[in-house]
Amino acid sequence: MFFSQAGARPRMWEASPSEYKKWVEVFKACDEENKGCLSRENFKVAVVMLFGYKPSKIEADAVMSSVDPNTSGILLKEFLDIVRKKKEAQLYRNEIRHIFTAFDRHYRGYLTLEDFKKAFKQVAPKLSERIILEVFSRSSSLNQFSSLKEASSPCAEPSRGCPQHVEHL
Repeated sequence: MFFSQAGARPRMWEASPSEYKKWVEVFKACDEENKGCLSRENFKVAVVMLFGYKPSKIEADAVMSSVDPNTSGILLKEFLDIVRKKKEAQLYRNEIRHIFTAFDRHYRGYLTLEDFKKAFKQVAPKLSERIILEVFSRSSSLNQFSSLKEASSPCAEPSRGCPQHVEHL
């Protein structure tokens, strides 16, 4: 992702006391046998309860492989850390989407070079046009963004990174 390559990282985010309490309650509700840890299936249920989707096999495998092998599942401390990281990533994606949408004035799902220039002039008016063009070119050629409206994109092959558009997350 372009923002990560440029050095922008999700900010550390702290859960409110009520949100933290909710996470602990979900953990306890999913720890059906009161073992103090969540099995793979119980973890999936907890994610559904907190985020509204069932984790993929790949996501569940990644989480379970990071668990201490001396335990029989995900401990509360590990669970809280996983949930905090997922929430941070969710907030970061939402922030990027919000910023993009602010500059997608025609609601097309992508930015043209002109849109991109206007956006940069608003947020960084002293930035040279050469730098703006370089960022646009790099973003579109690396296909940093995937379109919400890929099917209706004016590009013949938007998935290959049309040089005239930067597509939305």
